[in-house]
Amino acid sequence: MMTEIQAFVDGVVDGSLSDAEVEAWMRNVYENGLSESETVELTHAMLHSGVVLEWPADWSNLVVDKHSTGGIGDKVSLVLAPALAACGLKCPMIAGRGLAHTGGTLDKLEALQGYDVSISPEKAFEMVDEIGCMIGGQTGEIAPADKRMYAIRDVTGLIASVPLITGSIVSKKAAEGLAALVMDIKVGRAAFMTNAEEARALAESIVSTGAGLGISTGVTLTEMDTPLGFAAGNALEVLESIETLRGAGPADLEELVCIQGGILLHATGVCETVDEGAFRIHDSLIDGSAMATFEKMCVAQGVSASSFESERNLLDSLGLLDSDLNTTEFTVPQPGWIADLDAMALGKVVLELGGGRLNLGDEIDPGVGFVLDAHVGSLMVVDEPWITVYHRGELAQNHRKMIEDAIRLSNEPVDAKSRVIEIL
Repeated sequence: MMTEIQAFVDGVVDGSLSDAEVEAWMRNVYENGLSESETVELTHAMLHSGVVLEWPADWSNLVVDKHSTGGIGDKVSLVLAPALAACGLKCPMIAGRGLAHTGGTLDKLEALQGYDVSISPEKAFEMVDEIGCMIGGQTGEIAPADKRMYAIRDVTGLIASVPLITGSIVSKKAAEGLAALVMDIKVGRAAFMTNAEEARALAESIVSTGAGLGISTGVTLTEMDTPLGFAAGNALEVLESIETLRGAGPADLEELVCIQGGILLHATGVCETVDEGAFRIHDSLIDGSAMATFEKMCVAQGVSASSFESERNLLDSLGLLDSDLNTTEFTVPQPGWIADLDAMALGKVVLELGGGRLNLGDEIDPGVGFVLDAHVGSLMVVDEPWITVYHRGELAQNHRKMIEDAIRLSNEPVDAKSRVIEIL
């Protein structure tokens, strides 16, 4: 007997339900919630509304992925997917685009000249078989129910519902045929979830739903008050990702890559503990195997191999040698320790410079963004640079003020804390 939830999802996909009827059903969920079992049922119906990727039997415990709720400078996926592949896992990552101040993995990779995010299931299988990973976009074949449901939620104020968020995220990931998933829920002023209590509720829902679908699911709650790493903006984040893949990235970015990779290596039984897995991921960054895998992935998805032959070629491929791209350096007005860097304010500047989109169809300027010269805990002297902004034309006065107001200095030493709030 068909349940109400299955009938709803069928109606979403075949068009027998109008937008108003779909909205009304989801509004009821938004206002009244769903039980744990109902959330699993909804997610199951959504993931089976389209193609579910299938893999060889001997990969059954090796196929993994990661998802993040996004933030400023969050480039973990670009590093983690090839690092996981270098450690023997299979990572068919279906990623998304940025909206508003949060960046999207696909937009970042498209900053590399030639990178094609349109990957057919056949091409995905070939890449995961030969390279161990791919990063592409959601096709119409993957969880089509979610595409329509999300579009309606987006324009009707129904985004912030734990069951609907869970169904949206997990259905797309489960359709990849995963054995294990790690979810990175950002918490803070530049995150979708502004407090840890809300984030834990979503984390618990995702873990229970993943388990209900037979997927080993781990969650990290991580801080998103300050930018992750030093770079924000699509091309600049790719550059910093490559530095990290070469073992020379920012400590906070490397920490998240290693911990989340460690969770997946442990969940699949490749490593006995999360710590052992984290060390394995770190080794792949140091020994060059993660970088080699990243290059193979990019070339398979359309980037010229010559882009990686020299730093100049790489910068040229990323558009960072564009003579129309200007830089403005900001310095601190007095000495002190950096106590805070407002990721939301800095992210809004990048957005308004053209580095993000306010509407889904907006074009993105991959070259604009910023690079921090210091982070929370750094001791600064008068007139020492703390940020360099990449922009077109003159930097507007309102953007200058937003940047200047984004930093807070302290007369007392400030300790830089781990990004990780909690692991569930």
